[in-house]
Amino acid sequence: MKSSLLSLFLLSIICTTSCGHGEEDTFPTFPALPIPETLLFDNLLSFDYYHQRCPQLEQIIHTKLKQWVAKDHTLAASLLRLHFHDCFATGCDASILLNHEGSERRAEASKTLRGFQVIDDIKAEVEKSCPAIVSCTDILTAATRDATVLLGGPYWRVPYGRKDSRISNAKDAEMVPSGRESITTLLELFQSRGLNFIDLVVLSGAHTIGRTSCGAIQHRLYQGLNGTSSMPNPPLDDHYLDFLQRKCRCASRDYVDLDATTPTTFDSQFYANLQKNMGLLSTDQMLYSDPRTSPIVNSLIGTPSLFIHQFSASMVRLASIQVLSGLDEAGEIRTNCNFVNSYNN
Repeated sequence: MKSSLLSLFLLSIICTTSCGHGEEDTFPTFPALPIPETLLFDNLLSFDYYHQRCPQLEQIIHTKLKQWVAKDHTLAASLLRLHFHDCFATGCDASILLNHEGSERRAEASKTLRGFQVIDDIKAEVEKSCPAIVSCTDILTAATRDATVLLGGPYWRVPYGRKDSRISNAKDAEMVPSGRESITTLLELFQSRGLNFIDLVVLSGAHTIGRTSCGAIQHRLYQGLNGTSSMPNPPLDDHYLDFLQRKCRCASRDYVDLDATTPTTFDSQFYANLQKNMGLLSTDQMLYSDPRTSPIVNSLIGTPSLFIHQFSASMVRLASIQVLSGLDEAGEIRTNCNFVNSYNN
């Protein structure tokens, strides 16, 4: 009963954030539902921001991204992660793209991030058609959406108008969750950025694609071997644990799929894996065991389409964190995503 009620609650949230007034509820059939502009314009973002100034923007992004993902499908997940790191540190401002000594990009927490060359390639192409008009932040945001779609995920409209930060500090990269936090800590982090417990569960579902290194999960596989217990905490399925320990023997540089069942398809299987104690990251598995988040997980398992629709809404919320826009003097439109404009001139 609790799961059914939560499903209805989630659906009501989706319709509140995604359905236009007076429209018939077409929830079961559409891959994505529109996000009303009234939710977003307090930060001066809009869907038609580039309609006159750079009408070909989305076509350029889609064409370039499709070429990159065709060569390496893992880049789709990498862009999702890059976008999350950017927004979660100091807000969605492309500070993660700045490449200088002491920047977020060069921090220890960012050393495994990928996708920078994809954004550089898209930006160079956009500059040919629309010089000094489109921000790197908006490009990264739209590229993340298109990367999700290319692996079978939902499409959502991206509001534009973000500016790029002139500042990037390595210490800010440490604010991004590492995968070892408690659920309480994660909830506090998300709430401090204007997100909620539903966003936490749903955005964690991005782990339905992507990988992590064996080195990053050694604590998960061998925690307690020198103590009273050889089992990780929270527990892993015995067969899955055996597979991981053999694959990641000696902290090898191999990579492991975050979704052991359908690693190249954007779907809700990630949550079903948690039910089987196959959550690779500790924070993922705890979503199923913590009473504050487990009802949401169970609802997403029981009604997979809920995940697809709510993911769109949560991604729009993520991309609206502390954006620089309008006349905000702290931001600019970089002509090269790696450097602030004063460096280029």
